[in-house]
Amino acid sequence: MNAAGSQVADECARYAGQYQSGFIITQGGNLLCSKIIHLITDNQVKSQVSKVLHECEHRMYKSVALPAIGTGQAGQSPAKVADEMLDAIVEFAREKSVQHLQTIKIVIFQTNMLTDFYESMKKREDSDSCTTESLLSTFKSFFWGKNQSSEKTKFMILERKAYLVTFQICGESQEKVDATESWIKDLILKEHIENTIADEAIESFDEAKMAILEHLQRRKQVIIHLENKLSPPQIKISGISRDVYSVSLEVQRMIQQIKSTEEEQSKAELLYNLVEWRYPGSNNSFVAFDKLTNTQLEHAKVFKKPYLNIKINKKNYKVDLNTLKATDDHGKTINLQRVAKDQGK
Repeated sequence: MNAAGSQVADECARYAGQYQSGFIITQGGNLLCSKIIHLITDNQVKSQVSKVLHECEHRMYKSVALPAIGTGQAGQSPAKVADEMLDAIVEFAREKSVQHLQTIKIVIFQTNMLTDFYESMKKREDSDSCTTESLLSTFKSFFWGKNQSSEKTKFMILERKAYLVTFQICGESQEKVDATESWIKDLILKEHIENTIADEAIESFDEAKMAILEHLQRRKQVIIHLENKLSPPQIKISGISRDVYSVSLEVQRMIQQIKSTEEEQSKAELLYNLVEWRYPGSNNSFVAFDKLTNTQLEHAKVFKKPYLNIKINKKNYKVDLNTLKATDDHGKTINLQRVAKDQGK
């Protein structure tokens, strides 16, 4: 409360006694958050966490951070609190109606409690391996710290929430029920495929391309696994056949984009070692263009294009490739230089 500031304390005093769901909500004050949810402790950790998560979803919050509720002055067992908090989070994550709340963090200040939360995660491995894997990876960061981040990037699973569908089959005989079950399984298998794309360019996937993969996985009925430890690195796409095909095409497009960019940069580097284009700088000196613009100018010159539009110091210029003069939007003209490297600078 001291860190949040007097404004938050005043709000709490004003709302005292007005809570209906076991909590009150105030502004974030001096803390780096938009809102603070103040719980009225009643030792029902699972119920309280569940109420908070649903309130966040109702208010369309994107993220929430929870402390180890009840382990302070309330004196509850850290192991019990860990089980109840994670039970509430897992049950909330399984709800189909959840759309807004995307990130749930548990902040643990007492290092001796890390083992309790870790063991609680491990107990869920057999019963719900998909959900556990995502949550377990989060808790591992608490145990081994940020030095694991480089290893973490070597293998990534873009998690998506999977909903189970239950078929109840009724028939005149067990034989017909078995036949129907077999027909349903075959139908599912026919619609479900996996495609593996292996390419060295995958290692160059940056945050922007990872965001595209995450978006594709949310929008399509697929699971995407990125494996950077293999040589060459691989992306495995599994799911409904039509979506696997479309996502695979998009991944191939991103790979080709990386290769084209690398090839363009390589060519630009090579050309820069042969020919250098320059524009006027200060004190009657000339400044070399960046390598990509250098390549554009040289290609335009070689292929005898009359004009080329470029930018110099964020200003638009139209270059006359015959006279090597560049004119800006206001009619001001400057002279460019084209120097072959073997002629010296």
